[in-house]
Amino acid sequence: MSDEKSSSEWVNPLRDPYDKRLPRIAGPSGMVLFGVTGDLARKKLLPAIYDLANRGLLPAGFTLVGYGRRGWSDEEFADYVFAAVKERARTRLNEAVWRRLKEGLRFVKGDFTDDEAFDRLADLLHEMDERRGTSGNWAFYLSIPPQHFAAVCSQLARSGLNKAPEGSWRRMVIEKPFGHDYESAARLNEVVGSVFDEESVFRIDHYLGKETVQNIMALRFANQLFEPFWNANFVDHVQITMAEDIGVGGRAGYYATIGAARDVIQNHLLQLLALVAMEEPVSFDPEQLRAEKIKVLRATSPVAPFDETTARGQYTSGWQGSTKVPGLAEEEGFDPESTTETFAALTLEVASRRWAGVPFYLRTGKRLGSRVTEIALVFKRPPHQPFGDEQTKWLGQNAVVIRVQPNEGVLMRFGSKVPGPGMDVRDVNMDFSYTEAFTEESPEAYERLILDALLDQSSLFPTNDEVELSWRILDPIVEFWATQGRPEEYQAGTWGPPGADRMMARQNRQWRRP
Repeated sequence: MSDEKSSSEWVNPLRDPYDKRLPRIAGPSGMVLFGVTGDLARKKLLPAIYDLANRGLLPAGFTLVGYGRRGWSDEEFADYVFAAVKERARTRLNEAVWRRLKEGLRFVKGDFTDDEAFDRLADLLHEMDERRGTSGNWAFYLSIPPQHFAAVCSQLARSGLNKAPEGSWRRMVIEKPFGHDYESAARLNEVVGSVFDEESVFRIDHYLGKETVQNIMALRFANQLFEPFWNANFVDHVQITMAEDIGVGGRAGYYATIGAARDVIQNHLLQLLALVAMEEPVSFDPEQLRAEKIKVLRATSPVAPFDETTARGQYTSGWQGSTKVPGLAEEEGFDPESTTETFAALTLEVASRRWAGVPFYLRTGKRLGSRVTEIALVFKRPPHQPFGDEQTKWLGQNAVVIRVQPNEGVLMRFGSKVPGPGMDVRDVNMDFSYTEAFTEESPEAYERLILDALLDQSSLFPTNDEVELSWRILDPIVEFWATQGRPEEYQAGTWGPPGADRMMARQNRQWRRP
């Protein structure tokens, strides 16, 4: 009997998601991008698609269809894409790659309720299947506000675009925000679920596409070193921080209805919490990984009373480095009477055997001291110290810090003897840096996520259950804040309002200064 696999069993290793020795290449496919004229498409999505093509990870016949209200020809759309690529692409511009990608660029003019435009879109995709070899495989990327999801879903169903020919696939890729509370998220899930099966829906959380976020799983489960103390027996508390040094800028209109907690904590930071707190999955199969994250989110709840365990603020004018920057009330397009928070901090608990009694502190804000995202596990002090108080006066608590951005890596803080005749002990850092350890340049998060969507690899995409559970965690806090009037003020360039420090001081703890 031959040892060779039959043609039906053979798996191309270039497309095998579990064989990491070789790059994964998407099969015949195309993408329709709704919201192609938006900032996200121009700054992130279009450059990421070019970078994938430049790395040889897209098929030769890959086709990108832009859908929007501009009266562009295909050539004008190509000029727009080229400008975005030239400005933002991570990889060097390759004329041959660009010419090949340009051959598959098309544009359809219309709004989200235009039956005729969606009929033209359906005809175009059929034509591309014949001419470009896309084989009926199309991903519909919704880089649009959530209020338009229902209209687009309705049109895709009416025109039959959600139904793939036999042997082909259709998928929907959705950008956040996915709702503004639990009820709106559940309604959106119902709308999307009426048109696409859950297995065909890919909800984007771009943080999950970052190499350092994925490294959380490698750090925990590929090493024996960390797992024994990754629990409540040794960990005093966990801090998850996403700090930005920019203001709301041109997003004032959007931000006024969202705020820091909804914009960052509900998605990015709760996903980071789930990865830090979850149990080891049976495998990294999407279903197994999601099952462990869902267990964590179901066990997570906010700690009351919220007037003592949460904090929120709005930035005022101040100095960002050597630059004088305006306060929120002075930002163009922002209502000076708004109670929308630009800083949010809260305390959560995870009711599991591993984490019982360990508080998880989450914080995010704009116009803070620096741009940084990190996860810090801060450890309990030793039960006994054979050193005198004077010998350890500069010794803090041990910590493992996972730096997600910008200086990607892992830092370990521990005590060491100071050189000299005495026995003085102080903190030192052992620092692993991605850029120093690896010669490979990390791909952008959107490169990984777009490729995974084309390959039907959903491990890095939150499910509807994860989205709804995250809102259930956050909603009670946001509802409480709505009854509390204006947020505290904090000066731009600092690390948040005084209430955030008081929140920690009540439990004899303090925030890390990244």
